Amino acid sequence: MTSSMTHGSTLQDTPLLEIDPLLDDPGIRIIVCCGAGGVGKTTTAAALGVRAAERGRRAVVLTIDPARRLAQSMGIDLLDNTPRRVEGIEGGGELHAMMLDMKRTFDEIVEAHADPSRARAILENPFYQSLSAGFAGTQEYMAMEKLGQLRARDEWDLIVVDTPPSRSALDFLDAPKRLGSFLDGKFIRLLMAPAKMGGRAGMKFLNVGMSMMTGTLGKLLGGQLLRDVQTFVAAMDTMFGGFRTRADATYRLLQAPGTAFLVVAAPERDALREAAYFVERLAAEEMPLAGLVLNRVHGSGAARLSAERALAAAENLDEGRIVDQEAGKAAERGSTGSSPTPSAVEPVSESDQPSAPPTSQLTAGLLRLHAERMQVLSREQRTRDRFTALHPEVAVAEVAALPGDVHDLAGLRAIGDRLAGGGSAPGAA
Repeated sequence: MTSSMTHGSTLQDTPLLEIDPLLDDPGIRIIVCCGAGGVGKTTTAAALGVRAAERGRRAVVLTIDPARRLAQSMGIDLLDNTPRRVEGIEGGGELHAMMLDMKRTFDEIVEAHADPSRARAILENPFYQSLSAGFAGTQEYMAMEKLGQLRARDEWDLIVVDTPPSRSALDFLDAPKRLGSFLDGKFIRLLMAPAKMGGRAGMKFLNVGMSMMTGTLGKLLGGQLLRDVQTFVAAMDTMFGGFRTRADATYRLLQAPGTAFLVVAAPERDALREAAYFVERLAAEEMPLAGLVLNRVHGSGAARLSAERALAAAENLDEGRIVDQEAGKAAERGSTGSSPTPSAVEPVSESDQPSAPPTSQLTAGLLRLHAERMQVLSREQRTRDRFTALHPEVAVAEVAALPGDVHDLAGLRAIGDRLAGGGSAPGAA
């Protein structure tokens, strides 16, 4: 593998990810932005939504990011579980945005699939409240539930999904199936068994089953927990199969030709390693990958000046090896051609030497900053080359790093422009 990385494809050999044709394709109804945490998935999803809307699509952005940056950048006071219209969109399309409320989505499922009295019993049940708020994988499952709901409404012709900030990018694909399997007939039989057995034997059996749950459930008292479980299962017994059915349906939706996955990463080793895992997993699951969005790529307007040369020049300035050109020319004009007098070549004591002029110090500092930037560029290039050597078929769009955070629609448009350009600007900050 080492040799393939050394002699494999570089970014210049990699196909360019063309964003605008993807956004303009009416056959693409869902774009899923996925990748490791902290790589800019939320900003990418929002920028795609803005650009798609301003190119004529009726788009909605579903974000799972708990931060409020997306709402602020879109001029909305608060995003919640209901899609809200984004004002200020130019062009013929429109944009809505929403932030997933995991528990509220779970409540909506209960309300939609149970009569009012049974729904109320479920929603007030302590066991359900713990399950809906704290079970591992619930957020990813509810993101898929909400995606299925949005797609079924057919109100938008493009849904952009910002996936949950998982510990691993693979959790997003695994969790819906995992929770769907848990909430089926086997789960019902597991929880009904203690009630049928009764007594301490029943509680011992229940404790084995509860080991699969989060610490939140363990805080409930044993006897009360058993009664809560019995009440919960009695109320939900007709609903569990539907969770698995919907999870499978959404999984098939993700595999459909109308879906496009964008793996988002930063030019850093861990983020691109995670991106490589996700690319391989999408291929194994036969899910349509559009390409890789490489965020926060650094550039330089003076890339021809290497780090080594910049550092050498800075050292020369510090040591006074680079003479003042004007002073040198003046000395030449005043020369008579005779040999200099001994006094002219006498060494000057260190205490008598003038301090380095401020311009020299400033220039040396700027040269060192440039050297640091070029070292960053070199490190990013090596990291990208490792990824492209492993996956030369994956189309890539680079997004130049911005000098600050995105906080309004103009900033999202700027990100969209860079996405569509496919490459980083030479002088990117």
